[in-house]
Amino acid sequence: MTTPRKSPAQTALLGAALSVAAPFSGAGEMPIQQITRSGTQSSVAGPAETFVGKVRVDPLFPADKDVQVSSAYVSFEPGARSAWHTHPAGQRLVVTSGVGLTQEWGKPVQQIHAGDVVVCPAGVKHWHGAAPHNAMTHLAVTGVAEGKSVAWLEQVSDDQYRQASAGIEAPVAGPLSPRQQAIPLIAAAAASSDMPQLNAALRRGLDAGLTLSETKEVLVQLYAYAGFPKSLNALGELMNVVRAREVQGIATAPGQPPTGKVPVGDALRAVGTANQTRISGAPVTGPVMDFAPIINQYLQTHLFGDIFERDNLDWQSRELATVGALAVMPGVEAQLRSHMAASQRVGLSRAQLQHVARLLAHNGYAAASTRAVQALEQTPAPKP
Repeated sequence: MTTPRKSPAQTALLGAALSVAAPFSGAGEMPIQQITRSGTQSSVAGPAETFVGKVRVDPLFPADKDVQVSSAYVSFEPGARSAWHTHPAGQRLVVTSGVGLTQEWGKPVQQIHAGDVVVCPAGVKHWHGAAPHNAMTHLAVTGVAEGKSVAWLEQVSDDQYRQASAGIEAPVAGPLSPRQQAIPLIAAAAASSDMPQLNAALRRGLDAGLTLSETKEVLVQLYAYAGFPKSLNALGELMNVVRAREVQGIATAPGQPPTGKVPVGDALRAVGTANQTRISGAPVTGPVMDFAPIINQYLQTHLFGDIFERDNLDWQSRELATVGALAVMPGVEAQLRSHMAASQRVGLSRAQLQHVARLLAHNGYAAASTRAVQALEQTPAPKP
């Protein structure tokens, strides 16, 4: 029997395959990749000897003979920071979320945000941590020299920290009131499940004049945009904040519950449709609504009926919350543009919405701020 002859194309393909396989022919004698699965390494608390406040360290990998660096995620709750220290072989920090502070000995403090990279040269005395009212997480990649990665020094005292951060905590100028400024930041933290940031934002909001009723309403409404789990978790965090304030002797204004009676049945859908039309600028129609009419019925009866008829939170505040939540959620830019327009229809100015974007950036939500700016730029001012 004759052996079938291979075509030139088949011969070329076989040669390519053999050339790719050849380097692996002795793979059993070579080192292999190792994978440490996410969640298999235990988090540890930053020790009180070298940190102030609540700090969590999530180790990634230790140094070894081949790679003389170690790495970990380090998460600081608001106000938490490292002690002064140096690194014999230097360190790189990549801020992954929140707002932080870092300072070299004898130099002014600098604010750092998500996406920033800090290069710490060998031997430079410094500290780093979270801003007073914002949490911060960074990825630390630390060099090792003669088995050592860090030399710890004295703690950063409360007075040192207060003086260092005094200029950083200046308010973001703009037309929104302190109470209004708190709302999109509460919603952004809740929608991104950032509990330390949410805790800080809730405390700032209550201090700025938000009542308990209003704050609850922001978080209840959030479920329509970010889902029940995030809304429920955020309400639980609000409970923790209120209890902590009670322990500290700080009263929380209860506010007023909703007044009036929300209609039911056909009357509820009618009022919800009217609210939806007013906020949207026209009756809501489109291919998605035609494809699944029930979704618009739910929007009309529940979101714009049950929720928007509750008068313990005004519509401007509801839109500030919605914009803050949508801005931190990638992939919902169309809805964010829609609510930029809706915000203006209920009386918020473009300057106030620009202020929201600046607030998001200042509080560590750089990508959300960019999305908010782009959505506003793509949204024409509503016609009178």
